[in-house]
Amino acid sequence: MRSGESLRLARGFSLIELIVVVAIIAVLLVIALPRYEASLDRARDVALQTSLKTMRESIDRFHEDKDRYPQSLQDLVDQHYLRSVPIDPVTGVATTWQLEQAQGEGASGVAGVRSGAEGRAQDGRAYSEL
Repeated sequence: MRSGESLRLARGFSLIELIVVVAIIAVLLVIALPRYEASLDRARDVALQTSLKTMRESIDRFHEDKDRYPQSLQDLVDQHYLRSVPIDPVTGVATTWQLEQAQGEGASGVAGVRSGAEGRAQDGRAYSEL
């Protein structure tokens, strides 16, 4: 090996090569980041709809079995219709659910549930309308 070749191999990458690599990584991030954020929003909306569907079905089953509505979401947990009150994926806590009271003669208790989160889902509907 010649002395010029060994000197070139020992130097490593040039500044231009490093800048090109960083630029390529930056372009890939600019392309990927919006898609990633959009997929997170879609996942949050799907998780919210799944939680609402599960709680609504549990309320209906409770009503069919007991011929009355639960007084709270905790009643569904206590009677083993739910393992736990789900966390609202938009707000990040389980205490923001908006409870719909039963309507009608002699009816009382929780007949439905909605999200208490502010804002809109990706389909344009308010979270409270899902």
